[in-house]
Formats: sequence, structure tokens, C-alpha cells
Amino acid sequence: MSAEVTYRPATGADVPSLYAVWAESFEAPHVIDLWAGDPGRLPRTFVAVEAATVVAAVYYLPRRLRDATGAADLVGGLANVATLPRARGRGHVRRLLDLALAAMTADGCAWSLLFTGTPGVYRGSGFHTFTLRYRSGRPAPRTAPPAGWTVDAGSPADWSGLAPIHHAFNAHRPLSTVRDADDWARRVPVWYAPPAELLLARRHGHVDGYLVLRHTGDEVRVAEAAVLPGRQEALRALFTAVADRARAAGARRVAARLPADPAIDAALPWLLHDPVTEIDDTGMLRPVHASPDHLAAMTAAPGAFHWPGDYL
Repeated sequence: MSAEVTYRPATGADVPSLYAVWAESFEAPHVIDLWAGDPGRLPRTFVAVEAATVVAAVYYLPRRLRDATGAADLVGGLANVATLPRARGRGHVRRLLDLALAAMTADGCAWSLLFTGTPGVYRGSGFHTFTLRYRSGRPAPRTAPPAGWTVDAGSPADWSGLAPIHHAFNAHRPLSTVRDADDWARRVPVWYAPPAELLLARRHGHVDGYLVLRHTGDEVRVAEAAVLPGRQEALRALFTAVADRARAAGARRVAARLPADPAIDAALPWLLHDPVTEIDDTGMLRPVHASPDHLAAMTAAPGAFHWPGDYL
């Protein structure tokens, strides 16, 4: 006979077994590290407790994301959803999602967001998949970079200085996160930690653009890019550098996980040869206080995108 299960917000006494659940469910240590850096984490972490042990957990983090007009919505970002193998198939996550959504409602969240490879877990709680499109192709043929631009490797110490570039490039981009100082200090460096590479585009010694890339097997993936207004040539310089690196490494494919944006589209021939459209359908949304139409307008808006550096 199974012990009674209690569903409630986490307390400090739950932390050791909560960590055990996440350690068994996730390989990446940053899952715990990022959670531990959130000062409001315990009231927003919901646990299923059986015999004084956490067997399942759901956590949400309030973020500010831009809507179809570029205005910022308060959003409940779901993360760290996990169940011990022995406790799966008993509806624990569904019960915990109900608690998390009730808390988001009380906190005034407009909608909820998550990323997952198992969408069926969440559809019964009202979540719907949305699609992001990006381009991929063979590395572009060798071309000369634009005159006056240099591209060199950045370091973690550069991240905070790139905040104004990111903000300007995404100031009205639907689905993008309004990053705060903590995001730049903790979250972005974690998501783009080595072996990801940070490249900086400079003109007259000033950084006017940046790009993040990852190299896996025979693929090079561009995870994020941004340039200052009026400095679109920085993208051409960055894309030329990535194509050069891809060819030198023998990569057969470059995936430009980037939004449909006029500046990106104009520079894309310096990155990709014969591009094709790819689909990322790992994102899911659910209205909380917002209407379904509000979410539909946001995901359908031109240039809508969510950067990997803002994953939860």
C-alpha cells in the first residue's frame, strides 16, 4: 500500500530530497545552481511528498517577456519539472502544475511558458505548442569581411557590457525576454558557457555586435546574435567569421537559430549557402490572465523569437 502523497509548496526541509529528484532527472548541474540563486524559489517550487520524501517537483520563475506590441508581460516560466522513476504515471505533475498555475494567477502572470521534449505531459493542463522557425544550410563560400570590422573571441567578463546591444536589437521583439542584471550576471553565462563561443564584432575598437556559436559534430549552430542599430555590417562580419570557422572545422551544416529579422536576412548569405527552413516546436504556452488571442498574436508576429540564453 502506497503512503499518502501531499502536494504543497516546498520548504527548506525538502531541499535534500528535492536535489535528489533533480540529480536523477537532469544531467546538467546548472539546473540546481540556477534554482539555488533565486531568492523566492521555495514558495514557487511545488512538491509531491511521500513518506517525507519529495518524489516530484515543479518550479516556476517570473520573467518579463515582450508581447506582440513589444510591451512586457509578466510571465510564469515553468522549469525543473521532474518525477522519480518509481513515482511516474500517478498524476503528480498534473497536480503540481495546478498549484503552480494557481500561484501564477495570484501573482498576476499574463501567461505561462515552458520548453519540453514531452509536450503530452502538459497538454492536459492547458498548454499548447508554438513554433519557431530558423534557417540552416551549408557554410557560405569564403568572402572578405566588410572593411573596417574585426571579429575576435569574447570571454565571460564581456557579458555585462553586451546588455545594451541585446536590448536595442530586441527592444520590440515578441517572445523575447527583458533581461535584468541578474540574467546577465548568472543565467546568460550559464546557458552560453564553454564550449559555446562568444564572438565580438568591433569597428574602431568599439563592440557593436556579438554572436554565440556551438560546434557539435559536423554542425555549427548559431545560438544568438545582436547588433546595435545602424551597425548591420557587424552581422556580415560575424557571419563571415562563423562560416570561416565552420569550413575550417569541416562542418557540413550551419544552423542559424535566429529570428526572421531584416538585418539578419540581409547578412544571411555570408553565413549560409542554399538555406532551408527548420522548425523548433519545443515551446509551449498557456494563458493565465491573458486571452488566447493575445498569445496567438504574439507567436504570429514578425520576428517573434525566444533566445536559448533565456531558457528556464
